[in-house]
This record gives sequence, structure tokens and C-alpha cells, in this order.
Amino acid sequence: MGRSGILPPPERGAPRRARDAARRAGRGGELLVAATAVFLLALAALVVPARAQEPTPSDDEVNAIAKGLYCPVCENVPLDVCPTQACAQWRATIREKLAAGWSKAQIQQYFVEQYGARVLATPPPAGLNWLVYVLPPAAFLIAAYFLWRTMRRWERAGRSAPPPASTSDDPYVARLEEELRRRA
Repeated sequence: MGRSGILPPPERGAPRRARDAARRAGRGGELLVAATAVFLLALAALVVPARAQEPTPSDDEVNAIAKGLYCPVCENVPLDVCPTQACAQWRATIREKLAAGWSKAQIQQYFVEQYGARVLATPPPAGLNWLVYVLPPAAFLIAAYFLWRTMRRWERAGRSAPPPASTSDDPYVARLEEELRRRA
């Protein structure tokens, strides 16, 4: 055997079988390398996941996010119902971001970075915006407390006040008041 592990080439006068065996042995090494290369390429093709075309996000998915954003052109119009071209482009951008795998929070943050917090339907509770979340419930509780106190005062005043004396000379009114006193 030679240095590389392959049989040495037969001499010119060697029998034909020996020459053919030497050729096959030389080709066998080349075939082994080629087969290994094909096997590794097939294995690499299996390792890389085959990604099917992902479906585009539906209009409902886009509008679920668009409801939380306001039109940059129109005043106080949610993005999901605004008919302007700018809003159509925003909805297309939302669709692209959803197809790319972005979350609702990431998409909203993208629009806030582009246009500011004014595009959000619900202002973030930071700075003076927290008053939007605190003042309405506080005002409701204060109003409920004053209503309760006023009603209690009226109730006490109704119990402690004597019935008004009848000053009418009409016999019908006097009889009516007398019947009401008996029932009470």
C-alpha cells in the first residue's frame, strides 16, 4: 500500500484484473468523499427549518391595535375608523410590523417615538397625565360624600320638625290633614 492508503498503480505488464482493481480502489476514495459531501449537504438542508409563508395579519388584528392610536391628521379620530390616506398608511405599517412579529406594545412604542404621546388613545400615566386617572374617581367619591351628608341632614330635619299647623279655614283641608295624621 502507498502512503495515502490507496493501492499503488499496477505496472504496465500487470494482468488486467489487477489494473481494474487499482482503478476501482482509487475511484472508491473519490466516491466516498463525494458521497460524504452529498450527505452533509442533505443534512444541512434538513437542519435549516423550512418556513412556510406566514399568513398576513387580518384586518381585525390590525384594527385591534389601531383602536389604541389616534389619527395624526384628524382631531380625536381613532386610527381604525379614519378614512384619510395617512391612516391607511399607518394601518399598512401596523400590518407590516405584525407580520414581522412585533407585539402591540412594540408597535405603539414605534408610533410614540415617531409622532409623540399624542397619538395614543390612552395617555401614559406619567407627568401631569396621572391626573386623568386620579381626578375623576376622586371627584366621584367627594360628590358621593356630600350627597350622603346632605341626605342625612334632610332626614334629620324631617324627623325633628313638628308638622306645620293648619291655618286653613276650609273644612275639607282640615279633614284631609286629620286623616293623614291618623295614618302616619
